[in-house]
Amino acid sequence: MPVRIPERQQHCGGTVAVEFALVLGVFLLVLFGILAVAQTMYVLNTLQEVSRRAAAAAAKTDFTDPAALQQIRQNALFRDSPGILAFGAPLNDTHVWIDYLSIARAGDGSLSLQPMPSLPASPAASRIACMNDPYSDSCVQFVRVRLCATADANGCQPVILRTIFPWLPLSVPLPAATTIVKADGLGYSVALP
Repeated sequence: MPVRIPERQQHCGGTVAVEFALVLGVFLLVLFGILAVAQTMYVLNTLQEVSRRAAAAAAKTDFTDPAALQQIRQNALFRDSPGILAFGAPLNDTHVWIDYLSIARAGDGSLSLQPMPSLPASPAASRIACMNDPYSDSCVQFVRVRLCATADANGCQPVILRTIFPWLPLSVPLPAATTIVKADGLGYSVALP
C-alpha cells in the first residue's frame, strides 16, 4: 500500500531548495569577502616586518655586492629564492628598494637625510669619508628600505595588491612601509695580520 504524502508537504521541497540556494549565495559572498579582507590585513601587517628585516640586514652588508643585496631582498620576503610574498601577489623581491642616505647640513645649520647620488667605492671608503666629514655626500649614515612598484627622486609608486580570488575586482594600493636604520658597518671588516 503506497504511502500518501499530504499536499502541503509536497510543495515544501521546492521552497527548501530555493531558500537553501539564496542562503548559500549570501553565505559564500560573506565567506569570500572575509577571506579577501583577511588576506589584505595579513599583507598590510607583514609589510613593515619585510622592510624592517631588509633594512637591518642591509645595514650590515656590503653594498657593492649585488648577490648579497639580492639575497637580502629574498630573505626579507621570507624566501630563499626569487618570488612573491606568500598570499601577497604581486609583491616580490624586485619591489624591495634599498637606498643609502647621507646627512646634509644646510646653510642655516639644519640637518636632513639625502639619498646618495652615487655610492662610495666600498664600505671602507664610506667609513673614511665619515671620519673626515660626517656630512660628506660620500658618507653613508643611514639605510632606507621601501616597498615600491617603482621608486625615484619624486617618490615611491605603490604596489597594487591582487586578491586571492581573481574574479573579485578588489585592488588595494599597499603603503611603502618605509624603515630607516643607522648604517652598521655596511659589511666593513678589519683584516687582521
